[in-house]
Formats: sequence, structure tokens, C-alpha cells
Amino acid sequence: MPDADELVANALAAVRGTDVRQAERQLDQLMVGTGAADGTTAVDAALLRRLVRGLSRLWPRGWQPVDVDRITSRRLDAHAVRLVRAAMAAQRRDQADPVPAWWDDQLRELVATEGAADGSVLAGWASREGLDRADALRTAVDALALVESLPPIAVLRPPPGTTGAVTARPGGVARSGSPMLDRVRALLAKAESTTFPAEAEALTAKAQELIARHSIDEALLAAGAERGDQPGGVRLSTDTPYAGAKALLVQEVAAANRCEAVWSDDLGFTTVLGWPADLVAVELLYTSLLVQATAAMLRGRAERRPGSGRRTKVWDESFLNAFALRIGERLRTATEAATDAADRAAAETAGAERLLPVLAARGEAVRERLDTLFPGVTRHRLSVRDAEGWSSGTSAADRASLDVGGGRKPRQVPGGPDRRPPERR
Repeated sequence: MPDADELVANALAAVRGTDVRQAERQLDQLMVGTGAADGTTAVDAALLRRLVRGLSRLWPRGWQPVDVDRITSRRLDAHAVRLVRAAMAAQRRDQADPVPAWWDDQLRELVATEGAADGSVLAGWASREGLDRADALRTAVDALALVESLPPIAVLRPPPGTTGAVTARPGGVARSGSPMLDRVRALLAKAESTTFPAEAEALTAKAQELIARHSIDEALLAAGAERGDQPGGVRLSTDTPYAGAKALLVQEVAAANRCEAVWSDDLGFTTVLGWPADLVAVELLYTSLLVQATAAMLRGRAERRPGSGRRTKVWDESFLNAFALRIGERLRTATEAATDAADRAAAETAGAERLLPVLAARGEAVRERLDTLFPGVTRHRLSVRDAEGWSSGTSAADRASLDVGGGRKPRQVPGGPDRRPPERR
């Protein structure tokens, strides 16, 4: 009989192929095991070893625990998701130092890191999931095939075991202690809960105004300290349904907060590049606005004319695209108003050393980071295929004046099925 590693390799090769019967035969071989008294235990240990090895190879290729969890949820079932989480916990126990704190934070949010580090991980997982051995082995091989097939992606932060892993500054939503961020979260929570669109948009605009002021303060502090920091990045889920509309919303929120966004449609996420305070803003706002846009879309469906509901998906996409573009304009208006006010204040106190050159230099650093990580990026155009959905989405994001801080009124987004939103990355 083949040994356990060979049995796993054969099953994996068969699952990757097109011969369904051969794949089932190889899974049957896994069921039988090596023929030794501990053959099934040896198979479990071999599967876990290879899965852990596959995960450890992903980290230097740009993947992070949340990215692996996201792609597993996108392509496999919930059983496989929990298996991969258990395997990541097992891999962490053998991970070479240094391991950054943000890495462990991600992993802790997915799964507890305690427990066995041998083949019993699979047995324990299968028992918790209520899977018989055949289904457990099939799920484990599918998970292994996925992990080993993932391509390299942009390395946003130094991974564990590399130089700079501990000193790298985190990018993403801060978990603790900023009074300003607490105020922003409170405003966005109110915006998500209200049933009045005008109130929701006014609250969101106020949140953007606070975020813009905080970002400006951070920029001035960084310029004065000369710490030599570099722009970072986060990945935000833009999965189906309506992945393109979600990616457009990320881009609009990113642009309003001096960030760059790149959509990886096949992998179900958008990468946002920017400075730490701005990345926090994008992640907070996108999460909230996605909730608000979905609620507005559902209300809009209920308000449609009788007999116009035959193409709900097309209407939804047009609605969400229009909503994203309108909200983007309003967020930029709030940012511009806060920037103008801060620049005037800086001119009065600092003379010739104005705010705008500082922001321009930071923006250029973000664009250089974009060119480094995504040298072959292309633009994609989204088509508007439903005039009613476009008009309704624009109205949903335009029912209230968001002229906070004295900014100019945003231009009207024209409706009509032949109009297309501007190109984006």
C-alpha cells in the first residue's frame, strides 16, 4: 500500500483533474488508509501537514488570515471554512518568529489558537461538524486543493518570520480608544438604523467631515515628525452579488479619503492603498455605506412602478452604481470643505508652510505605492442598463443637502440608460 503522503498526493491530483470516477476511487483509497493499524490516523496527519505547509507558503505571497478565510468562504462550504481556520491555528503554533500583533489579532477573530497540532485536528473538526469520514476527507482534499491553487497577491505588510514583521504599522479599522473614531462609529450606526434617507446622508456626511479633519491632523503630525512611514493597504470584500457595484463604492469612498483602490474581481476583494488614518476611514465608511445602500435599494424596489419588476438584478445594479457615484461626490465635498478650512487655518499660523503641499506629497506616495504593487492595472467600465434603477439610486443618495462646512454643491449625476459611470481601476 502507498504511504499516507502518497495517498494524499494521489487524491489531490485526482480532484484537480476532470475524471470524477478517478477522484472517487482515490478518495476511497484515503478511506482505506495505509493498511496499517493506525492507517487512518496517518492519513489525517498527512492531510494536516500538507494543508499547514500550503498555508505557510501563502503568507510570503501576500495572503493574510482574513484573505484566506474570505476566499474559502467564497469558493467552498462552511465545513471547509472551519477546517481551514483550524489549520491556520495549527500552522500558527509552528510559525517562526517574529509574528506581528495584527496577524494574531486577525487569527483570534477567526478561531481560537489552542488545541492539538497533530492529525487529531482533523478528527476533532469532523466530529464537531457532524461529518462522516467520507465527507470529511472529501472536504479536506477540496480545501487543500484550494489553498495550493491560490496565486500570489500584493504583499501589503511584512508577513510573519520576515524583517519588519513586528515594526510594521497596522492598516485597517482601529479596535480601541480614539474618541474621534468612537464619534464616527456612533454617527454611522445612527445612519444605518434610521429609516429617513435625509437623516442617514446628513449623518454620513458629518462622519466624513470628522474623518477628514482627523486625517489632516495626522498628515501634519507625520510631516512634522519625519518618521519615514510608507502608505499601507487593506483588502475589502467585494463579493457577489453585485460585486462591480461594491467595488465602485469602495473606489468612491477611497477617492474621497485620498486613497487608491484596485478591484480583483476573480478573488472577490478590492485592495485599498493609503495612509493608516485614511485606511481606517475607508473601511469604516464602506462597511456602513454598504448597509445603507442595501437598505435603500430594498426600499426602492418596493417603490417601483407596477409591472416594472421583471429585471430586478439589472435594476439593482444600476441603482447601486448610481448610489455609489452620488455618495462619492458628497463625501468628496465634505473632504474638500474640511481641507479648505484647515488650509486657511494653516496659512494663518504657519505662513508659507501650507497644508496642501503636505497632502499632495502624501497623495504622490500613495500613487507610487500603487504603481509598485500593481504595475499592470487596467481600467474597467461599468455599464448602466436600467434608466429607472439609475434614477432611483441617484435620488436615494441625493435626498438631502450635505453641504457641511460650506463646501460647494456637487454636480448633478445625469440619468438615462446610455450614461456610463466614469472609468475606474
